[in-house]
Amino acid sequence: MRRREDLSRPRKGLSIGLFYDPDAFGRFSEVIARALGTARYLVFQTVVVVVWISVNVVLSGLRFDPYPFILLTLALSLQASYAAPLILLAQNRQDERERAETERDREINNRTQADTEYLARELASVRVALADVVTADDLRSAVDQVTGALDAIRARIDTLDPGPPADGEVSPSARPEPTP
Repeated sequence: MRRREDLSRPRKGLSIGLFYDPDAFGRFSEVIARALGTARYLVFQTVVVVVWISVNVVLSGLRFDPYPFILLTLALSLQASYAAPLILLAQNRQDERERAETERDREINNRTQADTEYLARELASVRVALADVVTADDLRSAVDQVTGALDAIRARIDTLDPGPPADGEVSPSARPEPTP
């Protein structure tokens, strides 16, 4: 037994010399499968079978397939034997396309989810960073508190110091203290 040098690839089968393009054959099978799956084809096949049987039953001079209609049965069997594998090949190609599309959708969904998670983390970090930032409402509240405190101080000062003396009046601090 002879050893192969490259064991990473399977052996090539026997080639007879017939080469075909699998994609071209797959496209051909899809065209056939689409044609066989239409109402037009079913009507056409029904008309052919009715004409075939009518010619062989009614017109005795043109009879080419007598009553058990063996030739018709053979033709329909041959058509079915080719139609079934072509339809299966078209379905397999459709499954491959759907599988590839599903994989692309899954990749897009994963990227979208990763982007969404990234944006959520960024938004959370922005919220944390903005938690200590002073807002306009905070400033208004602080200004209102300071204004209230200043008003309270003014009111207290006004109660302690009645103000400057009027003309001719002596201020209480300038009055002499009574002696005992």
